[in-house]
Amino acid sequence: MKLFLNVIWLVFGGIMIAVEYAISSLVMMLTIIGIPFGLQTLKLAIMSLWPFGSEIVDAGWPSGCIAGIMNVIWWIFGGFAIALTHFCWGIILSITIIGLPFGLQHFKLMRLALFPFGNSVK
Repeated sequence: MKLFLNVIWLVFGGIMIAVEYAISSLVMMLTIIGIPFGLQTLKLAIMSLWPFGSEIVDAGWPSGCIAGIMNVIWWIFGGFAIALTHFCWGIILSITIIGLPFGLQHFKLMRLALFPFGNSVK
């Protein structure tokens, strides 16, 4: 069932979301300061390709308060907008019973979009 849902996800927007994340990741990695943020965007791209069957694991704060500061910078420069987009798609897709699993995946991606530092995809 996960394979079927992932294929439907890919056909109806999953590839588009992953390509957007990959392009923005490459743009962020053009500067040395943007490399950590680009790596987190790659994490979102991977998760958006195959969301059914994967989960977000709390990896803790790997570098103390630095991860918290980087999450705040992430929120200011795009993380909040990405999370808001996933939230809106989650609400829209959750209106019907057929779209409910896809809406739940957008809510899962929203969580990763809000807190990319300190979380890992499993």
